[in-house]
Amino acid sequence: MLPREEILKGVENRDSIVRVIDRAEQAIKTWEVVLTDFLSPPELAELQKAFSRLTEVQIVAWGGYEQAERQRVAIARAEIPLDKSQVELVALEIAGNFLFDTATHRDFLGAMLGTGIVREKTGDIIVLGERGAQAIATPEIADFLEMELKQVRSVPVKTQRIDLSELKIREPKKKELTTVEASLRLDAIASAGFGMSRSKMAELIDSGDVRVNWKDIIQASYQVKTGDLIAIRGKGRLEVGEIMVTKKERYRVQLTRYM
Repeated sequence: MLPREEILKGVENRDSIVRVIDRAEQAIKTWEVVLTDFLSPPELAELQKAFSRLTEVQIVAWGGYEQAERQRVAIARAEIPLDKSQVELVALEIAGNFLFDTATHRDFLGAMLGTGIVREKTGDIIVLGERGAQAIATPEIADFLEMELKQVRSVPVKTQRIDLSELKIREPKKKELTTVEASLRLDAIASAGFGMSRSKMAELIDSGDVRVNWKDIIQASYQVKTGDLIAIRGKGRLEVGEIMVTKKERYRVQLTRYM
């Protein structure tokens, strides 16, 4: 049995991690590779941190492509070979003519959930503009979605499986920049990285739109550090790189913005 309470110490997404612990104990008992449903980025970050201390089991996360946010996790005993090819996924194309009735990520997700499936069975959704979207899901719901997902908004759609290699992934644009600040406060670093006023950034933080390492942060005074990932809904992500102290005792911070 795994040290359940030790693993769960300080964990926010407790129910999700408990389910993964149950799966991990099954993997230990059966000597088989066991899979979870899809996990969100905050759940995945907590899981990887909690399980990094364990020697009995190993985990591999995969969501179908390198930048995937929602991922399934394969779990196995430490002695068993494990890689991302063992994470079972299917890709689906949701094709229709959305030229006159544009659909968003929320619309496609809503239509999928409207068939009766649960969110945990679905991964990322890649919106393709007027042509529809592509979605990643667990294999057991693929046949059901092919039969039941017939409409998104007012647009008739055809849902069918495609190979994962056919996913139309857009590589994120990347911009490197450097800023010099008096402090490492979140509002200071993020406003420089996202190119907006400090007061506007403070508003976004206060309203719960800013995450650091996938956790909601509502304190503008939160101190960032090297390796932190700052995300703002709809505006991309910012990675904090090397931090150096200048002769005037200010902070020179390397930043990478992904758009």
